[in-house]
Amino acid sequence: MFELPFYSQVELNLHDCVILIDQSYCFCRSLAVGTKTGYRLFSVTSVDKLDCIHESTETPDVYIVERLFSSSLVVVVSQSVPRRMNVYHFKKGTEICNYSYSNNILAVRLNRQRLVVCLEESIYIHNIKDMKLLKTLLNTPSNPSGLCALSINHSNSFLAYPGSDTIGEIIVYDANNLSTVTMIPAHDSPLAAITFSASGTKLASASERGTVIRVFSIPEGLRLFEFRRGMKRYVNISSLSFSPDAQFLCASSNTETVHIFKLEQHSPSGEEEAPSWSAYVGKMFTAASSYLPAQVSGMMSQDRAFATVRLQMTGQKNVCALAIIQKLPRLLVASSDGQLFIYNIDPQDGGECTLVQKHRLFGSDKDLEETEKSELPEPPQACQSYAATVAIPTSGPVTATLTGYSEDGGAKKGEVIPEHEFAAGPVCLDDETEFPPVSIR
Repeated sequence: MFELPFYSQVELNLHDCVILIDQSYCFCRSLAVGTKTGYRLFSVTSVDKLDCIHESTETPDVYIVERLFSSSLVVVVSQSVPRRMNVYHFKKGTEICNYSYSNNILAVRLNRQRLVVCLEESIYIHNIKDMKLLKTLLNTPSNPSGLCALSINHSNSFLAYPGSDTIGEIIVYDANNLSTVTMIPAHDSPLAAITFSASGTKLASASERGTVIRVFSIPEGLRLFEFRRGMKRYVNISSLSFSPDAQFLCASSNTETVHIFKLEQHSPSGEEEAPSWSAYVGKMFTAASSYLPAQVSGMMSQDRAFATVRLQMTGQKNVCALAIIQKLPRLLVASSDGQLFIYNIDPQDGGECTLVQKHRLFGSDKDLEETEKSELPEPPQACQSYAATVAIPTSGPVTATLTGYSEDGGAKKGEVIPEHEFAAGPVCLDDETEFPPVSIR
């Protein structure tokens, strides 16, 4: 999985590693990588250097690793026990708690108020201060990929998940007040990707067809933007990510191209525009669209990519994110073969982005150089889905002594610290002395 701080988290199950880019603060970046031997946490504060701030080999076959922004709290799920979630304070090297569930864990999302665990047909919402189970959403539509999104803005803790397994409906749920907000009919085909903006006021989505990306207002659910990624072929969109200011949206897929869209309203019709041939043609299309079928006219009004990146590989899954690094806008792309690419973006003119650096997420940069010099690189291996990953037989049955799952459909709460020891506001985990006051083993 891979994690970057703008305030939006994107996950991807990779063949050799799982990368999570956590986006929490627009100037602070972190990267979490789960591998067959454990997991690594990186700090991405400069283009030229990738600092490994923590590495653990205690838990093998990690396929979910989620860090709470830049804090010391990290959530880990292993293929060896796919029904159990372990929460660690990695700076102290201690386990805060662990919970087990009725089925394999497909995704974990967290902000400073809530921790959400997604199974194929249910979702569990915990209070992150004491890990108490607040709500269990049972019998949700089949969601074998564990697709869900949680706003990182703790005052707007909106949760989004598929409302159907046959069409692209999105359920928006208020994780703070524990109530459904709205249902958005986003696409005609099932969902492939969803993500919130940093403020939680925008939601982007893409379907399995991968041709159209839509942005909606939250909580109203009104369509704000519609972008066309392409019409020639269907693709598998693996990630969507807003920029910290929600002015840009990037999308990556299994193709060699990453698209960046600009979220801007068109000039009012009464505003004077500089005369140009393209403007004239645009007005002619606008006038003609009223006589065309709705699908055709809608297609003509869709905006295309503001900027693009041509990756050096194709056919591999990858995850993208927009960040401010060293005071400049950058695009980060992590690939399923364990590489991180950093590109410069021209926020004024867009166009083709420039590759400025690449790093190895496991191994060494020397290994990367040797790979580049190889005259006959091996073809990329197919990447498994989350569902396929967690379906791998475990080394043994999950024991009944594991804390968490109970027959009433929920997770057992642990030993809760008295109320007076809770922080007055949202829990802050910016140093090793601040972590949720819980004791669950």
